[in-house]
Amino acid sequence: MQVAIALYPRLTALDAIGPYEVLQRVPSIDVTFVGERPGEVRTENGFLGLTVDATFDELPAPDVVLVPGGIGTRDLLGGGPLLDWVRGAHPTTRFTTSVCSGSLLLAAAGLLDGLTATSHWSVMEHLDELGAVPVDRRVVEHAAERVITAAGVSAGIDMGLRLVELLVDDVAAQAAQVSIEYDPQPPFDAGHPSRVSAEVMTRVAEYAALRA
Repeated sequence: MQVAIALYPRLTALDAIGPYEVLQRVPSIDVTFVGERPGEVRTENGFLGLTVDATFDELPAPDVVLVPGGIGTRDLLGGGPLLDWVRGAHPTTRFTTSVCSGSLLLAAAGLLDGLTATSHWSVMEHLDELGAVPVDRRVVEHAAERVITAAGVSAGIDMGLRLVELLVDDVAAQAAQVSIEYDPQPPFDAGHPSRVSAEVMTRVAEYAALRA
């Protein structure tokens, strides 16, 4: 089972690494990081580098496509090799998936027209602009269209577990979950803007402006 995770400049690291950490626990699943060209890709703030091991041309028809999000998505919405690869691969995938603002790229590729989809809370309105129907859910699955979208960042782990269940079975998914000790008990109930104060959201905006 070949899973291809797309890498591009200024992606969010956990969008790719969260699902990877789940999927690579299952021996029957082979995960490859793909991109426009081999070599290192720097993530959003430049602190971390991830490595492209195969080009889009070298892996044109994986069983699963996974597109992470990040600030870098805004530079790709107009077209280019990544969108071309997603469009070309999707007809034969078992699932084409995204995490966070990666769903904007699926929408830009024409895969979400008229479908409900989720993303990071900060870019939900852009899904509507690109032809999708935004919904505030952790994971949104369309079995007939073979498309799954996950909300922001950490939701990619949830989606990774769902993918293992679909590709193998629920026992494999639970084995992966316990292997990574995914047992969330966060110190704050602050996982969505609806549950935090204006002061917190002001700080979020300040930090985001520094990363833009």
